[in-house]
Amino acid sequence: MKHKTITTAFVGIIALTMVVGCSPKKSQTAKEEPAINIVNMDTTVRPGDDFYQYANGSWMKNNPIPADNSRWGAFETLMEENYKQLQTIMDEAAAAKDAKAGSVQQKIGDFFATGMDTVKLEKEGIKAIQPELDKIAAIKTLTDVQKHIAYMQASGMSTLFYFYAGQDEKNSNAIIANFYQGGLGLADRDYYLSTDERSKEIRGEYVKHIAKMFELTGEAKEQAAKIAEQIMQLETQLANVSSTRLALRDPIANYNKNNLEGLKKIAPQYDWTAYFQTLGLPKTDEINVGQPKFIAEMAKMTTKIPVDQWKTYFKWNLIRTAAPYLSDAFVKQNFAFNGTVLRGVTEMKPRWKRVLNETSDALGEAVGQLYVEKYFPAKAKQRMVELCGNLKAALKDRIQNLKWMSDVTKKEAILKLEKINVKVGYPDKWIDYASLTIAKNSYFENVINASRFTFAREIAKIGKPVDRTEWGMTPQTINAYYSPNMNEIVFPAGILQPPFFFMNADDAVNYGAIGAIIGHEMTHGFDDQGRQYDKEGNLRDWWIKEDAINFEKQTKVLVEQYDNFKILDSLHVDGKLTIGENIADMGGVTVSYAALQKAMQGKDNKAIDGFTPEQRFFLSYAQVWRGNIRDKELMSRLKEDVHSPAVARVNCIVYNIPEFYKAFKIQPTDKRFKPEADRAVIW
Repeated sequence: MKHKTITTAFVGIIALTMVVGCSPKKSQTAKEEPAINIVNMDTTVRPGDDFYQYANGSWMKNNPIPADNSRWGAFETLMEENYKQLQTIMDEAAAAKDAKAGSVQQKIGDFFATGMDTVKLEKEGIKAIQPELDKIAAIKTLTDVQKHIAYMQASGMSTLFYFYAGQDEKNSNAIIANFYQGGLGLADRDYYLSTDERSKEIRGEYVKHIAKMFELTGEAKEQAAKIAEQIMQLETQLANVSSTRLALRDPIANYNKNNLEGLKKIAPQYDWTAYFQTLGLPKTDEINVGQPKFIAEMAKMTTKIPVDQWKTYFKWNLIRTAAPYLSDAFVKQNFAFNGTVLRGVTEMKPRWKRVLNETSDALGEAVGQLYVEKYFPAKAKQRMVELCGNLKAALKDRIQNLKWMSDVTKKEAILKLEKINVKVGYPDKWIDYASLTIAKNSYFENVINASRFTFAREIAKIGKPVDRTEWGMTPQTINAYYSPNMNEIVFPAGILQPPFFFMNADDAVNYGAIGAIIGHEMTHGFDDQGRQYDKEGNLRDWWIKEDAINFEKQTKVLVEQYDNFKILDSLHVDGKLTIGENIADMGGVTVSYAALQKAMQGKDNKAIDGFTPEQRFFLSYAQVWRGNIRDKELMSRLKEDVHSPAVARVNCIVYNIPEFYKAFKIQPTDKRFKPEADRAVIW
């Protein structure tokens, strides 16, 4: 039950964060996989024909996707390896008889234990959410409807729209109130509106899924079917007034700062005073209405749709939010749609893994603190800080030598680059969970309590200065991110391990893997979104007009390349939707390669396993993205994800880079040879 993560808040290297622990504090041993494993390669393929297949073909052939995964690659195998460390921590906490009441160990242990208590969960059944059902049943008036929306938001449940505390886009030192579109049970508005066969199939299955869920609550089959159609109609109305994913990527269009009186003018049908009172939020005069059209139309809908229909909608949002924490029938039906229909997964993950992930989400920094103490070596942090410094220097050199950018804009860009803050491993101070109540009474109740704790903690920041020491990811997360408002790059402990980071590998490997990730996150500060923020993290145009035009020309080449990249049957990557990530990938590899060249100066740069350092750099980058993916998962990601599929993240990048051609002696006769005039050059 996660609160909304708004895409402009921070940009990760992958779409879904991997909640795992860090590798134990140990040096590399003979049993560990080599940094560049030539066994994973398919050398029957020419590197100039398909570098992704050349680097990963044998691995892909020998590593089918497990039944409980929608994709299988470097991120997922690392997650599997480290689940064991997480499980040890959870089991120890759950078994601790002497854990002090209110301690972190007690809360982690009780949260995990209640999630694992299937006997109790089966006995409770729907009763676990009866108090919430009673609240919905008590709704009588339009004001009740609008107040209940606030209640559900504060409890971490999905509902009509999102409300959150976030930095003021044009004053990054201030936290203000934010409204953002929502209300959909499917991941994207296009699933409701598109006429392609896959979208039609998903709509049909979604209606069936809703009906089955209501049957589990005791509704008759015929009535459940009517309810499902009604909910689908309501959500389709919301989809019709929702912005597209592409439109949501425009920070200027989604910055509409107002005050309470202005909000009332946008949506006069809504009792905003009662809404804010329900949230327990003092009056605030600084409010960003991300999508004014959506908020206005949503407010009108609350007055036009009967109260009883809203109660049914609330009940659905309660059920779909709570389903993973209820009895087995709800869990299985929830998986049947969200796992099998949408992602093509045939088996659920074992319960202990699911509960482990929920525990780590609910008590993220508490779990993270235990991990860091037990598994994260201090020298890894030192090495990462050094690498980040080297990448910064390389990017600075490249900016200074850009031919398409003026000196005036270069100066601003370098000032921004130099001010990027680097966070590695874990935060300097941890979240205090003292006010969070976790007990062995109810799994769902614990989840709700954790959500309420997080929401209350976040909205309490409204009207206060930004705390720049806070992190947007937990230490055990396998991911990294750049925050445009904070102008910072963050690398949790979870990603600082093989195959992304090796303490004892040659420079070429580390620069190709974690170096490219560092460069990726830095480049986000200068992608199509990030470039619109200045060194302080404020949304401000600091570009000379001609330079902005040149930037658009450069990125257009990359957009067209990805638009033409065929993935599955007739499906292609959306070059406009993914352009920010593609620019970051391109910059990451280019800048990291430049940093490697500096690092190798004066060293004995001999070949290893027959590959030069330059070749090992590109192989390391490609092998990080090795993986297999189910067709349904791939189709969903092409519609939902701002990241390109792994094969495109390799093949669309390397064939633009001159040094790659030189390293592997790529010839004009090779299938993917790209004439120099057709290559994208940005950062």
